[in-house]
Amino acid sequence: MPDISFSSVFAGSIEHLYAAAFIAGVWTVTVLSPGPNLLATLHATARGGARAGVTTAAGIGLGTAIWAGLSLAGLAVLFETVAWAYTAVKLVGAAYLIVVGLKLLLQRGATAPIVPGGAPAQGHLRRAFLFGLATDLSNPKAAAFFASLFAVSIPAGAPLAFQAGICALVVGIAAGWYALAAVIFARPRVAAAYGRARRWIERVTGALFVAAGLRLAADRP
Repeated sequence: MPDISFSSVFAGSIEHLYAAAFIAGVWTVTVLSPGPNLLATLHATARGGARAGVTTAAGIGLGTAIWAGLSLAGLAVLFETVAWAYTAVKLVGAAYLIVVGLKLLLQRGATAPIVPGGAPAQGHLRRAFLFGLATDLSNPKAAAFFASLFAVSIPAGAPLAFQAGICALVVGIAAGWYALAAVIFARPRVAAAYGRARRWIERVTGALFVAAGLRLAADRP
């Protein structure tokens, strides 16, 4: 007969709390590290203001939810077992990042400056959301990362509700940080500084997207 005493339940709750805190700490450090998701957020903000940037962050949040959920469902194991599946997803993601980067590098003419408080068209917000989602989903290494993080931190036999809560936690951290970055980047002074160096910044951003794509393409599972 299972132990359902108060002490066992309390001990389980503390274990879950420690696990959640550990995951939150590791994931926060990871999210704060600059990468394609941050570049996508800032680029969308530069094109459509804070609303577009926050919408891009929401797309990144959905991508995070998908990777985290699939990791809990065993996607990383599938990638290890069926190597061509990981390779296919990896190459598609790498191609996407490279194409985005080349478009930024090869575009001619200046882009529109940030308009603080502006209201982008609905279609623009939809594209911003899909841009964030596609950028996040372009990196299948996220599945392996989440699988490793969850394997060493989530207690064995953790209830489904706790696992769902962990997914919500990592999504909230990612979407919250990128949304905050968009709001900060859209502030008038920051927007003005960006406008003065817009062409060079977008070229550097394009180069970083291409570099991220090439690095992903060369990655081994």
